[in-house]
Amino acid sequence: MIDIDIPGFKHLKIHHLVLDYNGTLAIDGLLLDGVARRLRTFSQKIQVHIITADTFGLVKAQIEDLPVKVTILPSEGLVEAKRDYVFKLGLESVVAIGNGRNDVGMLKDAALGIAVIQREGAAVETLLSADLVVNHILDALDFLNQPNRLIASLRA
Repeated sequence: MIDIDIPGFKHLKIHHLVLDYNGTLAIDGLLLDGVARRLRTFSQKIQVHIITADTFGLVKAQIEDLPVKVTILPSEGLVEAKRDYVFKLGLESVVAIGNGRNDVGMLKDAALGIAVIQREGAAVETLLSADLVVNHILDALDFLNQPNRLIASLRA
């Protein structure tokens, strides 16, 4: 578990990290440098989930050695499917990270929603649904390892 108290925002007790794949962990289906190492580290503290429509068909090959749970969803109804996934885990125990329009529901409903922009960009609706916006997935993941950064950004 990751336990972070953010004054004026929330006391987070995180058990699950839910991640979009393409545009978030990967560009053009290929896992970004540094992501695998951080996911291995997180998997020792919390359960890591990757939920994706797998646009490029590479997610399983790219993360086969990582201790994460991968769920490939149908292309239709992704907003609801991702939101439902987070809901079943328990909204208050989830950090969700994504960049696309189909990530809006999970970012809005999770205890902490983080939008990443990166080279693929991010949908405006996604940015507005997030609690925090960062330029790169490594920045997002580092917030969870360096809670004072998160506190500095979100305290009221």
